[in-house]
Amino acid sequence: MLLDGNAYDAAGARRRLEPQRVILILTNSGSVSERLIDAIEREFPWIRIEQVEHVSAACTTFSHPVALILVDIALMKNAEAASAELLRIHPHALTAIIEPYDKVQVTPLSEVAASPLIRSVLPMDLRLDVWLSIIRLMLCGGEYFPPGLMIQTMLRDQSATLSAHNGAAPASQNRLNTIAELTARESQILGMVSHGLQNKLIAAECGLSEHTVKIHLHHIIRKLGVHNRTEAAARFRNHHHSGQPMSEN
Repeated sequence: MLLDGNAYDAAGARRRLEPQRVILILTNSGSVSERLIDAIEREFPWIRIEQVEHVSAACTTFSHPVALILVDIALMKNAEAASAELLRIHPHALTAIIEPYDKVQVTPLSEVAASPLIRSVLPMDLRLDVWLSIIRLMLCGGEYFPPGLMIQTMLRDQSATLSAHNGAAPASQNRLNTIAELTARESQILGMVSHGLQNKLIAAECGLSEHTVKIHLHHIIRKLGVHNRTEAAARFRNHHHSGQPMSEN
């Protein structure tokens, strides 16, 4: 049967409106409301929504290829455990974790970055038009992380870095670790230096040549990162008084 131009246009429109991709929602808590699902279907008439409550139900084929997987935060660990199977069955799907809020971080971004599966974070408290724009981005293969979470993470990392550089505890720990790198002979010689013995007396006490003692002191000063034997001796005394054991190397 021949179709006229209008019939061809109508048939083409129907084909364009037929679902061609699937958004798979993995949740057992109703994170994505019916209102949002209706909004997705109106905005993307070529998308079919599939909801499942268990990861095992997501590890199957659907009527059309899965373009996007939205995982409830409560099921993130279960989904990651099945990541190999999910990626095998849905190789072209981008996976996003559903977060309750835009600016209150529930899942650390470090966990998302290390995840074998999750590639984006989708907050659920955004304006509908913004939320749909993010869905469109992810359907095109783009990744999304809320700016508020990125800024929060950066500020926390900067604070941790400053604390590590300026805090007394990390500096003390570094000092103790450096002292512990000395060999037993170096510790013995440094102990004598800390008691005011000169190289000649140290050599006689240890049965070494004075030249060998100087070589040991050179190694000690290098390992401790100090400038001279006086600073090395002070480091030894501080370490000894702290009650930390010396190296048995």
